[in-house]
Amino acid sequence: MPRIKKILIANRGEIALRIMRTCRVLGLHSVAIYSEADRESAHVVYADEAYCVGPPRSLDSYLNIERIIEIARLSRSDAVHPGYGFLSERAEFAHACNELGVLFIGPPAKAISDMGDKVLARQLMQSNGIPVIPGTPRGVTNLEEALTISESIGYPVLVKAAAGGGGKGMRKVHNAQEMKSAIHLAKSEASSSFGDERIFIEKYLDHARHIEFQILSDSHGNCVHLFERECSIQRRHQKLIEEAPATIMTENLRTKMGAAAIQVAEACNYVGAGTIEFLLDRENNFYFMEMNTRLQVEHPVTEYITGLDLVAEQISIAEGKPIKFTQSDLSIHGHAIECRIYAEDPDSKFLPSPGIISFHQIPAGVGVRIDSSITESGEVPIHYDPLISKVITWGVSRDEATMRMIAALGDYFIAGVKTTRKFCRQVMKSEAWQQAQLSTHFLDAHPDLFIDDAEYSRRAVAATKVLLQKSSPKKSSESSWRTRVI
Repeated sequence: MPRIKKILIANRGEIALRIMRTCRVLGLHSVAIYSEADRESAHVVYADEAYCVGPPRSLDSYLNIERIIEIARLSRSDAVHPGYGFLSERAEFAHACNELGVLFIGPPAKAISDMGDKVLARQLMQSNGIPVIPGTPRGVTNLEEALTISESIGYPVLVKAAAGGGGKGMRKVHNAQEMKSAIHLAKSEASSSFGDERIFIEKYLDHARHIEFQILSDSHGNCVHLFERECSIQRRHQKLIEEAPATIMTENLRTKMGAAAIQVAEACNYVGAGTIEFLLDRENNFYFMEMNTRLQVEHPVTEYITGLDLVAEQISIAEGKPIKFTQSDLSIHGHAIECRIYAEDPDSKFLPSPGIISFHQIPAGVGVRIDSSITESGEVPIHYDPLISKVITWGVSRDEATMRMIAALGDYFIAGVKTTRKFCRQVMKSEAWQQAQLSTHFLDAHPDLFIDDAEYSRRAVAATKVLLQKSSPKKSSESSWRTRVI
């Protein structure tokens, strides 16, 4: 059974830091990679070793498999953790790690490949009796076929990238007149994002809720689910606010969906941590949507309600150890909420707002966790995802977790870029949130949430002025002795 002593984290930002913190708790050596744009980033300073992987453009750095594998060899790493995004769901990266003799802290390459192809995944689920959203059994090749299928299942429909994820390569189509443009745009985005322009069509479920189940599966045939998360509040088909457990869930529904999630993992011979994503319609019928073969951005809410460290569990499974608990050992403790704080402008359709963060003061308190890659100041580069941090709160009840989130977001100060912080706070204060009236079109249904929080704005400006007078951003000198640069 292999013993991991040194892990290369093939990622950046808050997820790289989060993995490194678990490495430190477990007494493991961490290796960072960084692009030239990230030379002074927090994850570089925190790591035991750090290596430049290339220029700022992600294709030349964080997506450069050959260079990352070379760094794994040079650093004599025992394992590679891909985090999420970048190469985390690239089967060729997992294969390259295995070829080098380095453990890939994730599922087998074949499982990544099978579940990464949305058309193949749908076919696999159907053959195993797992309900899927009505749609095409294979990729769509031309406009006529797309129109015929859409007429048969009824508009609105979604045109989706076969190799997609994260809302990329996805377009909602209301009628036949919109189809040609939607296919063109979806193919173009799919090709640029995934190098694969194949698309397929599925029925758009109105007033649906996005419910996902976290699973763990080991190489000894054991598989458990760690309950559900609700991720219905989204913009551009990308998640913004998540919570666990889901308020709509009954024990009977949880049992059925949890069993289906485990069945999905077993159908693709999965090993590691993964997430099965479902859509739930108004009648509480659930449909398989996709499987994310990696750690999720929203994994902290599951950690809060279960008391588990999911990264530690991933490392243990990668070492070949069996999961040390059974399904009956697991239970839900309290309620957790996560708000993603992006450098985006909610008043301009959440367009990215990269730039220099001149001041950054995170909140604290009982039941408050902040996963961030920014310390006192820093930069949100134009080259990468604009996620600044994740604010996670826990409470004995959903109401308590909500009140802690409202307070935490009120105490959170960010100067220099526009963010989703105020918008998330408006959601938390809304009657719709507090009554758990959620769906995947929550933002469209509540335009009043985009009204500016003037009271907070005045307080934030005054506080930031005072704090900026007392402190100025300092460049860390630790990198000169904490890191080894090649």
